[in-house]
Amino acid sequence: MKITLLQIGKTTDKHIAELVDLYSNRIKKYSVFDILSLPELKNTKNMPVQEQKSKEATKIIQFLTDDDYVILLDEKGKELRTIEFSAALEKMFFLPKKRIVFIIGGPWGFSKEVYGRADYKLALSKMTFPHQLVRLLFLEQLYRVFTIIKGEPYHHE
Repeated sequence: MKITLLQIGKTTDKHIAELVDLYSNRIKKYSVFDILSLPELKNTKNMPVQEQKSKEATKIIQFLTDDDYVILLDEKGKELRTIEFSAALEKMFFLPKKRIVFIIGGPWGFSKEVYGRADYKLALSKMTFPHQLVRLLFLEQLYRVFTIIKGEPYHHE
């Protein structure tokens, strides 16, 4: 099954971008994987938060199809230990879907339309992280999950 990370905005920190590329390439050894960066909204200084979330939602939902299993990376989501995440992902591979899409939203989170389209909400932590760092943390965990599924010695437990 194909896996996509859909994110708002590009990774602009060059050090984080290098590590994102490193983990992305590692993940590609296990699965068809890509990262799609949707452009950030422009001129948002005086734009109400709900309007920003709504405009981002339009971009996000246009990208999704009925054949997608959509997972929001969201602070309101379920926290899983890495080993639990690996078991959950392994089960998702048997779903009658063509693609698993993980979504990292913009700075204000998701609109109710995006929450309504989500099949699952996953929290990386109860702590708050910058969006660029979330990308890296998530990719490392996704890589770790694949090594667990394949029985490789990256994860120690």
